[in-house]
Amino acid sequence: MEVLVRRSMTKGYELFSLLTPPAYAAFILARKGRGHFTANRFLRATWVGGALGCLGGGALEYVRSANVSETTLRSRRLRDAYDTASLRADDHATIGALLFAVLTPALLWRRASTVNLVLGGAGVGTALGLLTHHGRSITGDPAPEVHIPEIPVPT
Repeated sequence: MEVLVRRSMTKGYELFSLLTPPAYAAFILARKGRGHFTANRFLRATWVGGALGCLGGGALEYVRSANVSETTLRSRRLRDAYDTASLRADDHATIGALLFAVLTPALLWRRASTVNLVLGGAGVGTALGLLTHHGRSITGDPAPEVHIPEIPVPT
C-alpha cells in the first residue's frame, strides 16, 4: 500500500504543479491586475500548490487502498510498475524539476526569496517536464508498451 500512496503523492504533485501556475496567473491578473503579479508570489503559489497536490494525492490513495483486498492492491501495484507511459512522465517531471530548481535561482536571483526560487522552480520544471512528455507522446514518440506477466495469485 505504501508504494501506491507514494505514487499517488507524486502524481498529485505533478498534476497540481501543472495546474497551479496558469490558475494562479489567471486569478491574479483578473482580480488584482499586473501590479500584484510578482515572481516571488508566482513561485510560492507554484510550490504550495504542488505540496497541496502531494498531500491530497496521498490522502486519497490511502483511503482508497485501505478499503480493498490484498489481491486488488497487488494487481494495481503490478499494473503501475509496468506502466511505461507513467514512468516516462515521472522521469521527465523529475528531470525538469531538477533542472529548473537550479536554473530559476540563477535567472531570478534578486526577484524572489531563495526558498521560493528553488521550490517554485522545481514546480515549474515539473510542469514543463510533464508537458514535454505529453508533447513527445502526441508527436509520435510514445512510451513503449510492456505486457504485464501473468503471476498466479495464491488463494
